[in-house]
Amino acid sequence: MTATRAESRAGRRPPARIRRPSLLTLTVVLVIAALLINGWGQGVTMRPDALATGVFRLGQFLDDAVPPDVDRIGPILKALLVTVEMALLGTAIGVVVSMPLAVLAARNTSPHRTCYTAGRAVITICRTIPDLVWGLIFVIAVGLGPQAGVLAIAVDVLGFCGRFFAEAIEDIDPGRIEGLRALGAPRVGVLTGGIIPDCLPSFVTTSMFALESSARSSVVLGLVGAGGIGIELATSMTLLRYDEAATIILAILGVVVVFERVSAAIRARLIGGEK
Repeated sequence: MTATRAESRAGRRPPARIRRPSLLTLTVVLVIAALLINGWGQGVTMRPDALATGVFRLGQFLDDAVPPDVDRIGPILKALLVTVEMALLGTAIGVVVSMPLAVLAARNTSPHRTCYTAGRAVITICRTIPDLVWGLIFVIAVGLGPQAGVLAIAVDVLGFCGRFFAEAIEDIDPGRIEGLRALGAPRVGVLTGGIIPDCLPSFVTTSMFALESSARSSVVLGLVGAGGIGIELATSMTLLRYDEAATIILAILGVVVVFERVSAAIRARLIGGEK
């Protein structure tokens, strides 16, 4: 009888109250609220009249862009090929450099705390600075052209892949590493015989995502003088040649879709192979 009464009282127990937010949480909420209010007052939000005007101008753009002009299809395809090569080469360089950096930035494989801190710092810097800013920096360093774009993509991929590669290494079973070390395997043997084979599917998947991102970034980098199709697009838009710009946009769309489909097919094949 006593147990029944206790269960009945437990069933009538009121739900737990919302915990009082900490000072840090309250500060963050107030800062975000202040930014939203200030942004609304400064006109950052989209006003209905501006939206209506924008739709009308967009209609004019579409009217001028259709049908697309293919008179310069040769130079456009040549610039598009440069963009594809930038994405592929920059991604390849970034992925290759990311692997040893990830080994240094993973707790279970880094040889020293200093190496771990330095590796994480490099990854953080590469990830924090946008690829467009890297493009501007490398344009100043090496001049206009695809070389600046390749370097900017490589650094951006280095930050992206370096982080996820390091996390994949940290997530592997510690027993695998300890077993190889117990058998007397050197550090290189532990990496090549235990860590890399176990993390390879994750490495490939992350690299494919990086390649998709690089295909889009290579177009934007051309707008700052890093070579590729972005220069052609910027020139067409500046000269109000919207029909030519439409051809360039369609070409970019086709390349990005191909990159995404190939990447998705490789990931699906990889996942299917694991099963």
